[in-house]
Amino acid sequence: MRGIASRGQLRMSFLRYALVTVPAILLLGTISGRASGAGHGNPWYDALVKPAFMPPVWLFEAAWTILYVLLGLALAMVLHARGARGRGLAIAIFLAQLLLNFAWPPLFFAMHRVGGALLLLLAMLLLSIAATLLLARIRAAAAWLMVPYVAWLVFAALLTWQIAQLNPYAEELVPQRGSADIPL
Repeated sequence: MRGIASRGQLRMSFLRYALVTVPAILLLGTISGRASGAGHGNPWYDALVKPAFMPPVWLFEAAWTILYVLLGLALAMVLHARGARGRGLAIAIFLAQLLLNFAWPPLFFAMHRVGGALLLLLAMLLLSIAATLLLARIRAAAAWLMVPYVAWLVFAALLTWQIAQLNPYAEELVPQRGSADIPL
């Protein structure tokens, strides 16, 4: 044994991080979506004209579950890399894009701000790419875990852009709670 900790001890240290990061990201992502009425069953979302390439609701739920697990594992890997150069910046950028991720469902599903949601998605995408590049300097595997997420964000931005194009008056589609407005 040449190091302070054995491989088994290092593996257990990573697992301890993962046992916190994976459930935390899954929980926060789920809360963000559910609290904002994300997906099917939201009257405003159901009334939107959607692009032909829109996947079914179950695929969104499965994809986000997988992506949140991958994000949690990537974060655990970087948290585990104590002493790595650039670790603090990588974690900060990762957390910034994650906060934007959790802000997207309320902006889109609850506030009905399609244009704002698209801009937020583009910011999220840029920060996610930056985080991926920074993670690659610390742990290549963590960066590879980010690739499906970045690809999904590109797809989500394309979907959101198409929804904006197909629904120019999306904000007015269904009246807000407490509104006496009648949709035309």
